[in-house]
Amino acid sequence: METLNAAELLAALGHETRLSIFRLLVEAGPAGLNASAIGEHLSLAPATLSFHLAHLSRVGLIVGERESRFIHYSARFDTMDELIAFLTRNCCQGSACLPKTAGCDTTAKRRAATDKDSA
Repeated sequence: METLNAAELLAALGHETRLSIFRLLVEAGPAGLNASAIGEHLSLAPATLSFHLAHLSRVGLIVGERESRFIHYSARFDTMDELIAFLTRNCCQGSACLPKTAGCDTTAKRRAATDKDSA
């Protein structure tokens, strides 16, 4: 991942509403949610929700798929994984300095930790 791309992703997540949408979709997992469920859960007006979903889609943090009359959104876990890897690459010159992420240095470990936390 290049620095400019990482900056665009972080800028998109730097808005409270977009961060809330993204976190909700991460929590929903690969199944994701349809737009109306996102709007209801976060109490967002349709126009506001549409604006923020379009921004997150444009930078590649989420993807929307049409299902009949609805659009179903899910987080792009591959993009999130690349961003986390970019942010933590060569941290502290390879020393284990991030205790919360040390146990989650792979996608499988992160998902296992998330499953354990939610149980």
